[in-house]
Amino acid sequence: MARKEKETKTVDQTATVESEKYVPRLKLRYLNEVVPKLMERFGYKNIMEVPRIVKVVINVGVGDGKEDMRAIESAVKEISLITGQKPVIKRAKRAIAGFRLRRGQPIAVTVTLRRDRMWDFLDRLINAALPRIRDFKGLSPKAFDGHGNYNLGITEQLIFPELTYDDIYKVRGMNITIVTTADTDEEATALLRELGFPIRNE
Repeated sequence: MARKEKETKTVDQTATVESEKYVPRLKLRYLNEVVPKLMERFGYKNIMEVPRIVKVVINVGVGDGKEDMRAIESAVKEISLITGQKPVIKRAKRAIAGFRLRRGQPIAVTVTLRRDRMWDFLDRLINAALPRIRDFKGLSPKAFDGHGNYNLGITEQLIFPELTYDDIYKVRGMNITIVTTADTDEEATALLRELGFPIRNE
């Protein structure tokens, strides 16, 4: 009897741990609010048909990195602070004489976010970073690529609250690509708007 009680207690403890497992706020919103709305709007028969975000790719061009390694190091540090994940340094695949670029020189840093880090980043982007853009009037509805993916250009990294002027070496922009499973831009637009992305009406 004592053994059975012990086993029951262990199962109960495991259930408690699982119930306390962290789930990003934006992911919960997607599951609890966005999915039902999109199923009703587009008439999806199966929950697996509902578009979802699969990854976010952040790319920072560092053209001066070929001559100033500190620029690359700073970009790596900044993106690490913003995303919580260390980016990869991209190097030139070929030499371009007109740009004084040699093969193998560092020219950009990029990071791909998935799962919880992706959801947390998007939450901060929507609710903390974008509202800090001066004279912000919403995101362009024309930045979709025709395959359900959205490309967002940021002019300066300081809109992210994780950074201060003391953290940066040089003000620089970045490109953020949000990759979804949507078949059309209409479905992708509905998905992002329901998640809280401030996409303007055309």
